[in-house]
Amino acid sequence: MGRRDHSDSSSITMAATDHIFALIDCNNFYASCERIFNPGLEKKPVVVLSNNDGCIISRSNEAKALGIPMGAPLFEMQALIKKQEVKVLSSNYALYGDMSQRVMATLMEFSPDIEIYSIDEAFLSLNGFEHKNMTDYAQTIRATVKQRTGIPVSIGIGATKTLAKVANKAAKKNSAWQSVFDLVNHPYVDEVLEKMPVENVWGIGRSLSKTLNRHGVLNALQLKNLPDTWIRKNMTVVGHRLAWELRGISCLPLDMVVPPKKGIMCSRSFGKPVTALEGLKEALSNYTTRAAEKLRSQNSLAGLIMVYITTNPFNDMPYYSNAVTFSLPFPSANTAVLIRHAHQIMEKIYKDGYAYKKTGVFLSGIVPDNQMQRDMFVKEPDLVREKKLLRAVDAINYQFGSDTIQYASSGMIKPWRMKQAYRSPRFTTRWDEILTVKI
Repeated sequence: MGRRDHSDSSSITMAATDHIFALIDCNNFYASCERIFNPGLEKKPVVVLSNNDGCIISRSNEAKALGIPMGAPLFEMQALIKKQEVKVLSSNYALYGDMSQRVMATLMEFSPDIEIYSIDEAFLSLNGFEHKNMTDYAQTIRATVKQRTGIPVSIGIGATKTLAKVANKAAKKNSAWQSVFDLVNHPYVDEVLEKMPVENVWGIGRSLSKTLNRHGVLNALQLKNLPDTWIRKNMTVVGHRLAWELRGISCLPLDMVVPPKKGIMCSRSFGKPVTALEGLKEALSNYTTRAAEKLRSQNSLAGLIMVYITTNPFNDMPYYSNAVTFSLPFPSANTAVLIRHAHQIMEKIYKDGYAYKKTGVFLSGIVPDNQMQRDMFVKEPDLVREKKLLRAVDAINYQFGSDTIQYASSGMIKPWRMKQAYRSPRFTTRWDEILTVKI
């Protein structure tokens, strides 16, 4: 590749280099959540399934050791699961979401600057904590999270977010580091980078890793040492930032304010095929309700609503799918309004004689709820009264459980509901499923 050429950094906006980032990652998060309320699962192989109990999406370390791969279809693993007595569980998203909030609330006590990166990961800025022993401080964080939530975490510390990611992966692989690895004060950073395959570097996808491999770049150290001119030509500015981050120069600041979503999708595959229009409308009412709740949670309104339906493309039955987008008279976050328009679209695209596998709703044209475009020729809804009513409904559902108050069109029995044959109780969000202790 030639010598390193780092002289031209005009395409990158760099922050100061004196940063300390910590990446906190919950270990086998879904499986760990299940173990909190069922200690009998400790040290036993556990797998958690995707929607409709299709594929394996979370594995305990014991399940990984048995060779169960991520994403494997459940039916392909049945023999091994039975032989090794692997505990199989359906996804319990209500439980996982609530436990995630508890973990993040605990982390906020250790740094004022936090970026919640995903349901089980967060970056902390440790700037200003330089007087502390970083490893000891991270171990305090681990112990506090474990004590308050029961969730085990691994922590990687680095001068950049990318190096914190590298350190986190290293912390998980070497038990001697007790799930904490400080790459800021590590004397042999290049040795750590050399051991990391380039495809495992944060931000390097499958396609880019193949390109790098073809050019002899097999690990993170080789990526770090690539000439900038080659990186700009073959990897664009994103790859350029990654290389600088691996060199210890912070280019990716914490994103502490989550931007409002520009589109909100809610859809599910049915537990069993649905043929009747009323069944589809019932499912659509539920999905539209969830989408409207997400819309209100970010104080937004939607101007466009799209509804789609599809049959199963992988069986021998006749195939049909369709989708229509409708522009609302006024941007809205009113569940009743959105359901009404969603049903009107469904009536247009529905065709009798098909067994439908999935439906969904997509809200777009999203604007802040205090910036709605007015129309002097059309009577507007009473937005103030509407907003108060919807806030009250959301507050009741938040306190007493989802669907405590729901629309009649959402149905009661819900025979189309996705399969969750192995779901554990929603211990922390449903009064009727709260943990009971027998004495």
